Amino acid sequence: MSDLQVRGPLFGGTGTPSPFTANITGAQRVADAEARFTDAALGGRLFSGGMTLTSISNATFSTGTLGATATPIVGVWNPNNSGKNLVILQVRIAPVNTALQTTGAGALMWASSIGNGSISTGNAPFNRGTGVASGSVAKDMSGVALTGLTNNLVVRDALAAGSGVISNLSTLQTAAGLFPPMVASLENVDGGIIVPPGGILAVLCTTNPPVAISAASSILWEELPILP
Repeated sequence: MSDLQVRGPLFGGTGTPSPFTANITGAQRVADAEARFTDAALGGRLFSGGMTLTSISNATFSTGTLGATATPIVGVWNPNNSGKNLVILQVRIAPVNTALQTTGAGALMWASSIGNGSISTGNAPFNRGTGVASGSVAKDMSGVALTGLTNNLVVRDALAAGSGVISNLSTLQTAAGLFPPMVASLENVDGGIIVPPGGILAVLCTTNPPVAISAASSILWEELPILP
């Protein structure tokens, strides 16, 4: 075994053979080879989308609107015939109340739809490996109406992120009754949701509509080929 093991890290191209590696004591290296998303980013498979701080005080951002005028707080569309699955990794929500009198957005929900080939809106996702908005098969639908939607969204599951806007109470912020702080939050989906070709995934609020609430958002995914 010792003649197949080399002290220190080895770097090489894809497909080249590599022996086991050891640290300077000769013990086999068991540390992570790289950071969590490095391989996907360097391989051109890691993308993100989202919206800057935007008012969500409209019924189109809520589960009360599930048709073509629905506007995801954060979302993504995988066109038909893309040949790839979108493997969802993370979602971030950063809520902000914008007035003394405000009504919370309620619980945030995942909603989805399949069989959609005619969406005419959407933005180019950000390539986490190259630093430019190109290379993705998908469209970032965050803050964008689902114009051309074929099949209405269906509410699927609760989102843990965004807990700072769960309250749907109407609150007046005064010196004697300050509004609770709104805190940005992260949900690690870790591939637990796959968006197939023709699929749309969206996050919507449940207060219809919230009042004086804005949010910034982000979604991170990896694009993998569909193998036979």
